[in-house]
Amino acid sequence: MSRLEELIAELCPNGVEYKKLSALLDYEQPTKYIVESTKYDDAFSTPVLTAGQSFILGYTNETTGIYNADKKNPVIIFDDFTTAKKWVDFTFKVKSSAMKILTPKKGCNIRYIFYCMENIKYSTLEHSRQWIEKYSNIKIPVPPLPVQEEIVRILDNFAELTAELTAELTKRKQQYQYYRDELFDFGDKVELVPLKDWAINCDAKRKPVTKEKREAGSYPYYGASGIVDYVKDYIFDGDYLLVSEDGANLLARNTPIAFSISGKNWVNNHAHILQFSDITLQKYVEIYLNSIDLTKYISTAAQPKLTKDSLNKILIPKPSVEEIRRIVNILTRFDALCNDLTSGLPAEIEARKKQYEYYRDKLLTFKEAV
Repeated sequence: MSRLEELIAELCPNGVEYKKLSALLDYEQPTKYIVESTKYDDAFSTPVLTAGQSFILGYTNETTGIYNADKKNPVIIFDDFTTAKKWVDFTFKVKSSAMKILTPKKGCNIRYIFYCMENIKYSTLEHSRQWIEKYSNIKIPVPPLPVQEEIVRILDNFAELTAELTAELTKRKQQYQYYRDELFDFGDKVELVPLKDWAINCDAKRKPVTKEKREAGSYPYYGASGIVDYVKDYIFDGDYLLVSEDGANLLARNTPIAFSISGKNWVNNHAHILQFSDITLQKYVEIYLNSIDLTKYISTAAQPKLTKDSLNKILIPKPSVEEIRRIVNILTRFDALCNDLTSGLPAEIEARKKQYEYYRDKLLTFKEAV
């Protein structure tokens, strides 16, 4: 019998009480912590937190309205707009009044509550500034404090392992970028060749189809950033390189703007389609396009756009075939380690996340005491 099982058998063999979050947490609407200035500087020491995915908006040197959270007295930040939960154990100041600062009442382990809040299916609720009306009334199981602490210890171990793997992945990505930059640094030793001389442009064969007119099927329908649908028919069959033609991602680069496809498929008019004589050359150009700043080739009159004419003019260094093959082999192995969801670190991280979620669900499921 595990330590947790022993504690449950001893302290709550007949189930546990379920309590509302409002009975476990105090909350604060942080209007008095709103940042006065909009000047943020990494040289300043206090993080400025905001609602949404960015979370840390910047840093300020303001000294009033500081919330002094720390390792011993952490808080939970609950974002009304996205129902995001953040664990905060550092001093901060708040920009958005949509963020609730949650602190534990006596006799509760705040990290246990945090794990329980992660386990709640918030998607079934409306999320418009309704902490009091909705979220605070959600009930969670509240076992005796020693049981809470043991569950936290177990889940923290899972979280720590995932964090270590994520840190390792970050290092590998930095290593990949370093070697990629080194391998593409030819100086003036190789010729720069415009992209139009590397591949055949097949844009004229593209056919956009509105969502309403697409017939569902098994063939991928590609747009600027990847597959957007599956359709009944195809217009291309083979190996191609797609390059984003328009969209904010041309500048943001949150996802690759060049990506290889293979087999039968359909491509709309938001991605250029290039056909190469050799798959290694295709991969080389794909990696290179994703590594360089294309700002000077992109027009932004209405929205970011990489025209066919501008695409054709992109200059790409052309070393020997042997050197191209060597570069592709090295960077492909690095890329698999960093990005392949079926192997390497991403696959390991995904497996650990699923394992963590499985055990979190199990550990936080209790019979309710009557």
